[in-house]
Amino acid sequence: MLEFIAAGVLGVASHISTKDFVGRRLRYTEWVDKPGIGLFAGAAATVVAAPVVAVLPIVGGLTAVAFGVAVGTGVARGASRARRGYLLED
Repeated sequence: MLEFIAAGVLGVASHISTKDFVGRRLRYTEWVDKPGIGLFAGAAATVVAAPVVAVLPIVGGLTAVAFGVAVGTGVARGASRARRGYLLED
């Protein structure tokens, strides 16, 4: 049960933070125009998080996968907002 709560909290927090980061900081770069950037970022986040969660006794592989999916969807959503010219309020 604790693994599901940790995966959910980490997933929501990482999705929101990556969406805001991509929308604010990366909107003027060429990375925003690439169509597969969300998939690449999600896969990279899962690979980076997998060894970390393997060491932790409370969480498991589901947490790394949830983190990767959340980062990937956050990057994709932030990139689509940046392409449309949606500016975030500070």
